[in-house]
Amino acid sequence: GPQPAISSSEGDLLFLLDSSGSVSYYEFSRVKEFMWDLVQPFTFGPKDVQTSIIHISTTPTMEFPFDRYLSSGTLQQAIRNTQQLMGDTNTGKALSYAKELFFSGEAGARPDVPKVLVWVTDGFSTDDISEPMQLLKDMGVTVFIVSTGRGNYLELSAAASQPPEKHLHFVDVDDLPIITKELRDAILDVIQANRLHAVDISSSSFRLVWPEFLSQETGYYTIEYAPIDHPARKRTKQVSGAHTSLVLSNLAPQTTYEVALIPESNVHYFPPQTTSVTTLAEEISPAQVLISDSGPHSFHVSWAPTLDSVISYQILYGPLPGNSVKLLEVDGKHNSTVVENLAPNTTYLVTVTAIYKSGKEKSLSAKACTQEEGSKVRHLRFEDMGPNTLKASWDSADGKVLGYRVRCRRQTGPSSVISVSPQIHSVLLTNLASGTTNKVCVKPMYKNQAVKGLCRMVHMQP
Repeated sequence: GPQPAISSSEGDLLFLLDSSGSVSYYEFSRVKEFMWDLVQPFTFGPKDVQTSIIHISTTPTMEFPFDRYLSSGTLQQAIRNTQQLMGDTNTGKALSYAKELFFSGEAGARPDVPKVLVWVTDGFSTDDISEPMQLLKDMGVTVFIVSTGRGNYLELSAAASQPPEKHLHFVDVDDLPIITKELRDAILDVIQANRLHAVDISSSSFRLVWPEFLSQETGYYTIEYAPIDHPARKRTKQVSGAHTSLVLSNLAPQTTYEVALIPESNVHYFPPQTTSVTTLAEEISPAQVLISDSGPHSFHVSWAPTLDSVISYQILYGPLPGNSVKLLEVDGKHNSTVVENLAPNTTYLVTVTAIYKSGKEKSLSAKACTQEEGSKVRHLRFEDMGPNTLKASWDSADGKVLGYRVRCRRQTGPSSVISVSPQIHSVLLTNLASGTTNKVCVKPMYKNQAVKGLCRMVHMQP
């Protein structure tokens, strides 16, 4: 869904886009979607974020300069209209070109703003990248790398800014949305470093962070803040020059605040810095309850979100139908627990209740089912694959499975046994005579545990 707008961020953001023939059309289109999702919340303009794209191909090509698209709508359309060039994967050439572009007024780049490079690659390059990449980093560019292929980890971790766990991502092209928020937050850390901005935003508070303008001896800071719709409700705080952050609390939920930081220096004049911050909607816990890791005698219950205003959680659970109910108490800082000593193959009603500091309570319920004891394989099913052939499929068994053994007892013809690895959950059964009824059993194999298999009769139509 739409992301809240991010302002008070100033930087030049350059995408290095693999546009060569080694990338499929599908992968290219998915990467374009990822680029737009990544920058969609930013505010664009000469005092905010500016974006450009360089194609990696036989010859590097600039799609558009930094200062051409200064609104979300026009930039989104420009990214959609970007066409793949094909050609060779000359990444080294593209990096050398990026160095020129990042510091070129003709390309719309600005002096003295943070520079960020995001390189999306399938892990393949036909020329050397180490030297041009190091030159970029030496000139102050922060490098993020997203590898959607089988890139060399050592090579890419050396190319990315340090530490690699923050600047390097390996992810399948269909799973790019998983890393979008984490990568966006890391980019924000870079481009907000020289501006007043807010972090840790909640429904009733946020933390202001600003550069070190003053010291304990050279002055103090005045912070003024008010709801944008009610400027007369302005509040003021003062902190010493040693501070570079301050938490503003007791705020209204889902409200935009105008904030001004005024450095009061006895040495130099520093202009005030301003930002707008919108608090989140008031959260209620629990908003969702999740049941997982179900076994014959236990299951895992988790809930979200966890809020500072919650003292504790009460978990009530009992079998359906029935009147027997048990209670678990969990500290308000935790968001999960394991419910144990349950009956197998039974449906339970689980209710999670949040106890707030104010005395208010909020509950949410979910149903949970324990597994049948012994039979660990579930949902054995068959699919017709042609004359005398069936495909048998099943859901994975619980625990550390060493493999599966599939036995087929034919009405006519010899029985057969097939063993497969734990990652395989289907086999082909052949030579099944038409008009016969055959028995198929799937049994998981464990190191120190013997369990029953799941069996089904399957009839082959004449």
